[in-house]
Amino acid sequence: MSTKVKLYPGTYKNYADDIYKAIRHETFGEDIGQNSWLTADEYRSFFSLLHLGNNTRVLEIASGSGGPAVFMVKETGCHLTGLEYDKNGVDNSLKLAEANGLTGQTKFLHGDASKPLPFEDNSFDAVFTIDAINHLKNRERVFKEFYRVLKAGGRLLYTDPIVVTGILTNEEIAVRSSIGYFLFTPLGENERLLSAAGFKDIRSNDVTENMSSVSQKWYNAREKRKGDLLKIEDEENYNGLQKFFKMVHTLSSEKRLSRIMFTALK
Repeated sequence: MSTKVKLYPGTYKNYADDIYKAIRHETFGEDIGQNSWLTADEYRSFFSLLHLGNNTRVLEIASGSGGPAVFMVKETGCHLTGLEYDKNGVDNSLKLAEANGLTGQTKFLHGDASKPLPFEDNSFDAVFTIDAINHLKNRERVFKEFYRVLKAGGRLLYTDPIVVTGILTNEEIAVRSSIGYFLFTPLGENERLLSAAGFKDIRSNDVTENMSSVSQKWYNAREKRKGDLLKIEDEENYNGLQKFFKMVHTLSSEKRLSRIMFTALK
């Protein structure tokens, strides 16, 4: 079995370092501080699906570094609350919001979204989470919490990057989930659980291509800077991350693990 490796703590803590900025730029083209399979153009398309505007109150689950959240607020004028499990991510988010003059439109909290959310019923116009739903335990309960905090007519959008769409070996699963807790879901299970939680107008769209492309670019950008990264990351973790990125590309390019975007209404 593959040993666990750390992706998020280091990338959030070292977010502002030149080497990580260069890796993001080379990986994503337009660097908005993302650490997932998200490109800026894809993100912009999500804004319209969520109907974001100046009066929209948005909850981001797993807000990460805060870069995409700040980008969203600047682009749309919405009011955003981010909930993030990694304390380094929360700290970085607060710094970014302050640096961009957005402390009045943003709030970043440290918490576990697999537990009851610390918000009142009917608090948000939109809830979204990008490439992180697979890290949350008890998806049935998570969806019920999303439904609870959304206003009537509110919109949910999330991407599930590990929907099982082919045959996988135990070693492939181990490497793919080596960066943390994972839930692998079969086709149709997200729709079933969303419906059980009360959501309607449930739609899905295959967005695996972004994951296949980004994972290969991320691997390449890191490999070019191996010597410098080994001064920051220990060798075992560096090699583990490279193995992870290579596996993501293999499984997504062969469509054995797919990335699906889901939208739904309350």
